[in-house]
Amino acid sequence: MYLKINKEKKNMNKNIKKIIVTGSAGFIGSSLCIKLLERGDSIIGIDNHNDYYDPKIKDARLQRLEKYSNYLHYRADLIDQDSLDKIFKENSPHKAVNLAAQAGVRYSIENPLAYINSNIVGFANILENCRKYKIKHLVYASTSSVYGANTKMPFSEHDSANHPLSVYAASKKSNELMAHTYSHLYKLPTTGLRFFTVYGPWGRPDMALFKFTKAILEGKPIDVFNYGKHTRGFTYIDDIVKGIIKTLDNSAVINSNWNSDQPDPGSSNVPWCIYNIGNNKPIQLMHYIEAMEKSIGKKAKINFLPLQKGDVKDTHANIDKLKIRFDYKTSTEITEGIDNFVKWYKNYYKM
Repeated sequence: MYLKINKEKKNMNKNIKKIIVTGSAGFIGSSLCIKLLERGDSIIGIDNHNDYYDPKIKDARLQRLEKYSNYLHYRADLIDQDSLDKIFKENSPHKAVNLAAQAGVRYSIENPLAYINSNIVGFANILENCRKYKIKHLVYASTSSVYGANTKMPFSEHDSANHPLSVYAASKKSNELMAHTYSHLYKLPTTGLRFFTVYGPWGRPDMALFKFTKAILEGKPIDVFNYGKHTRGFTYIDDIVKGIIKTLDNSAVINSNWNSDQPDPGSSNVPWCIYNIGNNKPIQLMHYIEAMEKSIGKKAKINFLPLQKGDVKDTHANIDKLKIRFDYKTSTEITEGIDNFVKWYKNYYKM
């Protein structure tokens, strides 16, 4: 069953095209919703408010959205097909953005079935409702983790990504394949976005920036895997949202030059497309930590550990495809982004 949170807003402007955003109380989802609401879109948000991390931060994100008259929120789970069907039927959305998922590489090692239910069954329900209610364009979150065992850098959508190292990555790769099938069978335009290590204010408490900032401020040690030798294309939340909106506003198109004898893994002869979306200037994790220390004004106590099972050592995004089609580029430097997060963290926790 679903719960409609703000019933008084059900009479939204019927002349404005509506967008469903799943995971709307999440980090990326809530940030996207605010930008879309500010430009005048009507947003139907869906989130199950699970307790994978402290639900209080999800409630706080939701409070930021509820002040907009063009926002309507449903508390529902993607695996509940009956509830999803009712939400789509009640609201007649024009487009959809699927950002709801069970996240986290490390958590997937201990709880693999959670990823099958949420990320595969849940996504299948999204696809089916998009087909049934004739959605014009579905944009969905994939991940840089799909590159798995690949070592050729930078990671490109034109290279195969068939050797995932975690159930999380495998579930996201399956989303890309499922979306292609719906694009082929039903001509549903779908765009998958492979996010590269998103960070910033209102982030997830299970991610490094959040966990490390908390530990450093409290004088507690931080666990740094692979002895800090990871490199990541850390990407600020505003740059991610900018890329999502660019792709949302421009439906997936057929690649007229697609060759079935030499198939391009990132496009197709149907309206299906994959984009890397991230910072194409990767840095070492230790440099990331040093920027935190400078912003916080306190040194970290570091517990160096070997590479953890399921982790990808390095990620480096080739974003040429996104640049060429949308003139996309990131604009937030690491020091600025971390400063913004630390200021938000201290304000949120009243420090």
